[in-house]
Amino acid sequence: MEKILIFFIFLGPLVFFHELGHFLFARLAGVRVEVFSIGFGPKILSFKKGDTKYALSLIPLGGYVKMFGDDPLSEKELTPEEEKVAYTKKGKWARFWIVFGGPLANFILAFFIYLALVGIGERVPEVKLGKIVKDSTFESLGFQTGDIIKKVNHQTITSFDDFNVIDSQINKVTVERENKLVDIKVNFEAMKFLEAYGKSSEPLRAPIVVSPDGNSYILKFENDKWISLEEIFNSNEKFIRLIPFKAKTGIQTKFDPNEFEFEVVGNERSIQRSGTWEGTLRLADLYPRDLLIKNIAMASAAEKVGLKAGSIITEIGGKPVFHFSELKERVQALNDEKPISLTIKTKEGKKQLSVTPTWRDYDGQRYLSIGIESGISFYARMVESKVSGVADTFSKATTRTLDGMEKTLLGFKKLITGEVPLKHVGGPIAIGQVASETFNISLSMFFRLMALISINLGIINLFPIPVLDGGHIVFIILEAINRGPLSRKKMMYAQQVGMSLLFVLIFVALYNDISKFFFNS
Repeated sequence: MEKILIFFIFLGPLVFFHELGHFLFARLAGVRVEVFSIGFGPKILSFKKGDTKYALSLIPLGGYVKMFGDDPLSEKELTPEEEKVAYTKKGKWARFWIVFGGPLANFILAFFIYLALVGIGERVPEVKLGKIVKDSTFESLGFQTGDIIKKVNHQTITSFDDFNVIDSQINKVTVERENKLVDIKVNFEAMKFLEAYGKSSEPLRAPIVVSPDGNSYILKFENDKWISLEEIFNSNEKFIRLIPFKAKTGIQTKFDPNEFEFEVVGNERSIQRSGTWEGTLRLADLYPRDLLIKNIAMASAAEKVGLKAGSIITEIGGKPVFHFSELKERVQALNDEKPISLTIKTKEGKKQLSVTPTWRDYDGQRYLSIGIESGISFYARMVESKVSGVADTFSKATTRTLDGMEKTLLGFKKLITGEVPLKHVGGPIAIGQVASETFNISLSMFFRLMALISINLGIINLFPIPVLDGGHIVFIILEAINRGPLSRKKMMYAQQVGMSLLFVLIFVALYNDISKFFFNS
């Protein structure tokens, strides 16, 4: 119910403003609006004011504005008074703006969402580098795990969105490392830098370890500063605090130390490093939380051999394991359905099992799976993003809106050319899922997604498909070229083609949603 409510809160404003754009331009042109509806199908609530009935309908996946005389195929004769308020009797420019008003309202809504976010200040993920991959581009340049990017060239960086407005060429990156600013010389185009970042940095893990008896511990150094597990493992500190705890709202996949509420459930203690921190923790029978098995897939290889949720994977093939990604790598390295040895620990003690992974197809790729879901929690500290003034606020809001439009168009281009397969097209279930996830991360991320989907909605409606706004604009252009309305036969044919294309798109989106939800969860 919570996810459904979030979905309605998310989609409602997008539909409302789109239809409001059509409504306002229609009224400005003197067209009589008969119905203004949010949603389709049977009306749940409705009232009439003036000539217009305002309604909230049962199916909330869109809306419509019904204008008097909007059917070009109608053969009904209109009186002179009716012609004055009929949509089809208005001039080409008036009809163009009525049709374009919906997408335009979506673009304006996105701009004002960005304007509010930038002006008020956003809570965004800190631009902190994850674990730097060995022998990667970033390692060769001198970047280190846990570096926080503060400046690129001479421009301050607060979030990854700031990379959209930096110079095309990056020559210097300033990072914060152990409370000091360090300059790193680079030679990258902005997009190439982000690509290298994606290949050189792995996500950080929350500073949480678990024991076989089911207890969880927060790790902190004596300075009481929150840092990730990777930063702890790279540290030379001699002592670390172990804080036994119970999370008040559960341990989420995204771990923000500023919002993490917990209750201390035992006595805190300290341990001294002996060799590496990974080895020291293992000696204390403590393991990174991502090695905890959260769930076992039904009818999977793991279920068949008796693996249970709550077990901790400590060794693979007799060798210690420190990260869940090591398990995935070792399994894929088998290249066939061969058995692999796992050592697990539970309250009952230590146990060794032989598991044979099975092939699985997902997203066009084939890979080996044993059917285990990790209890991983990624470290993602949220910070406040602020601007320097009114001009900067408008500049950033405009840049984000235009950037969103550019990236949306690029995405559709890749779909059309086949660079991105149709299986990536998402429908209402996918949107609802992502909306719920971003809502649980922060309101800033939720409204960012709303702005982006508003841009998507505006652009999709401008596709030159009959029955969509873009199709109506094409008819207006053809009418201008033809110096008169298109024939009734051509209009009927175009509308049939348009409806067919629209139903195909809806079918693909819903099919992908249902497939991912029921078969790949």
